[in-house]
Amino acid sequence: MNDLCVDVGFNSLIKKNEVLCGDNVSTITCEDGTFIAVLADGLGSGVKACILSTLTSKIISTMVSENIDISECVKTIAATLPICQVRGLAYSTFTILKILPTQEAEIFQYDNPDVIFMRDGKNVELPYVSMNIDGKEITHTKVKLFENDTFILMSDGVIHAGVQAGGMSYAFGWERENIVDYMEIFSDVGFSAKTLCSILLDECYAKYSGSPGDDSTVCVVKLRKRNQVNLLIGPPENPDDCDRMMSLFFSKGGKHIVCGGTTSKIAAKYLGKPLKVSLDSGDDPSIPAKGEIEGVDLVTEGVITMNRVLEYAKDHIGENALYGDWSYKRGGAAEIARMLFDEATDINFYVGRAVNPAHQNPDLPINFNIKMNLVNELAECLKKMGKRIKVSYF
Repeated sequence: MNDLCVDVGFNSLIKKNEVLCGDNVSTITCEDGTFIAVLADGLGSGVKACILSTLTSKIISTMVSENIDISECVKTIAATLPICQVRGLAYSTFTILKILPTQEAEIFQYDNPDVIFMRDGKNVELPYVSMNIDGKEITHTKVKLFENDTFILMSDGVIHAGVQAGGMSYAFGWERENIVDYMEIFSDVGFSAKTLCSILLDECYAKYSGSPGDDSTVCVVKLRKRNQVNLLIGPPENPDDCDRMMSLFFSKGGKHIVCGGTTSKIAAKYLGKPLKVSLDSGDDPSIPAKGEIEGVDLVTEGVITMNRVLEYAKDHIGENALYGDWSYKRGGAAEIARMLFDEATDINFYVGRAVNPAHQNPDLPINFNIKMNLVNELAECLKKMGKRIKVSYF
């Protein structure tokens, strides 16, 4: 699976009037490349459910990563979970997805909605077999994987959307087949796992009319091809290093992004091509207009644009509430975000250390971090998204 990698994104809606989510997702990537995701839904809601689901997801993911049989995992969970004094039960549903380096996946499910499996933009129903472990019916399946295959794991709050008071009129909830139809529209567009997760949860929230009647969790896992993107920002500290910096940058495969006015001029001179400035500022007038250089995929202004990208990145690893601002809109920051968040798996930063005097002006309305700090923060966010990052300074 050297040329493929796992892209994962998950998030939750918390039941109205609760502070903690009763669902939990745990992911582990083993040394041999095996990927494990466990989505657990604790009995009830609030603190008790949160404890049950967290223990379940953490224990199962750890045991599965050690190749312990599923029957032992179930027995361990039953013996470990604290018993609810009200219901007299120790209970959490779970879904286990295990992706092997051989491009095979295994799924184990207990009382959660069936995993949705998308291939080439269409739902594929997987054949499950049932097994009884300590009185619990566990369903199991295996599937050979190909590029862009996508799994959607979810708790039952998603399929119950609209049933609770205040929701839209869905007598039986937003049923699985309706969710399949909805997600088929987006699954083959090229969105990242996190964006697909946000699209589904946003619609779920709408079905609940903004007042979720149950914890609702979605975990999207996508097998995708490795894709390199290179980003250049700032001229080198030593002007004599310009050609070396440009040579290393343009020798890399994949897309190339150049940020900054001076940097763009240096890149244009190196390539022997004119630098053109677009009169179209895109959908956000607060972000400077893009430029154009033949041989460069994207040319933008520097620090203002990158500050906005950093804002998007911080949000993306959290609630992802701003994805509508960059996932389809025009403009330098939005297009950089799409390339880095949705397209790239491997990102090379080339950062010039030359100081721009304009960035030292304390009267400017934006917080101009030193370029290195700006890139370092962005790199850390991208690492949390699962990207492979390399930063080179000049």
